[in-house]
Amino acid sequence: VIEFDADGNVVQGWGDPSTQDVSEFPRNAHGLFIDHEDNVWIGTFRHHRVMKFTRSGQLLMTIGEYDNNRGSNDTNFLGGPAGIWVDPEDNEVFIADGYRNRRVVVYDGDTGDYLRHWGAYGEVPDDSYSYAQEGPEGSPPRQFSTVHGVVGANDGLIYVADRRGNRIQVFQQNGEFVMEKIIAPETLASGSAFVIALSPDDNQEWLYLADGTNHKVWILHREDLEIVGQFGRGGRQVGQFLRPHGMGIDSHGNLYVGEASTGRRVQKFTVSAVR
Repeated sequence: VIEFDADGNVVQGWGDPSTQDVSEFPRNAHGLFIDHEDNVWIGTFRHHRVMKFTRSGQLLMTIGEYDNNRGSNDTNFLGGPAGIWVDPEDNEVFIADGYRNRRVVVYDGDTGDYLRHWGAYGEVPDDSYSYAQEGPEGSPPRQFSTVHGVVGANDGLIYVADRRGNRIQVFQQNGEFVMEKIIAPETLASGSAFVIALSPDDNQEWLYLADGTNHKVWILHREDLEIVGQFGRGGRQVGQFLRPHGMGIDSHGNLYVGEASTGRRVQKFTVSAVR
């Protein structure tokens, strides 16, 4: 794990597989969230766990078990966690548990106790669901495909990126379905909806969606999920992307986009959107 300042200078780094047991460091890290107490939450999608660290790298808690997955309706084990968000009001941890499972699952941020989970449309997830008959022109699938990103808004809504489902779904914190938005439904392969970031203004007017298959970032009006703009295209040059896969936003509205393919970099953008 490497910490940078806003200008790209290295502040610190930690995690060493050559000296630490696999239980102590985030092997195959995927998804990172800094909570309201400066704790660092990291998912390990290939090994089915989420780990909570101090900012200096001390392991505080692990949810799930290394290389153990028991399906989308198990309360103690994870199945490919990809994204994390922690509610500063009640310290609940929302996990996009979607590389192997098909759900959002919620735990207590202090104890790690299971609280609740749900699938697409707030329904019970079904791991036996088949996508064989689903096409880009058909009805949206009733189950999540790859639950890849999750973020909460100031007004309590939870935004979930269903990657291969090419969509954003919105929920109340109890899992009640609110609405969805299909993004580039013709996208095949690994889908269009990777991770979500919300603008830092009080109303969080804008929603940004990283699309790692089409190599761009979509800009949406958060209230109605209307697409109002986009930026980026495939390539290695400045402002271009090769599989944008991780994204965060700071208090000044600067957007940081990490690439998972041969780009191997993080780019910083100042984004504006006008309806």
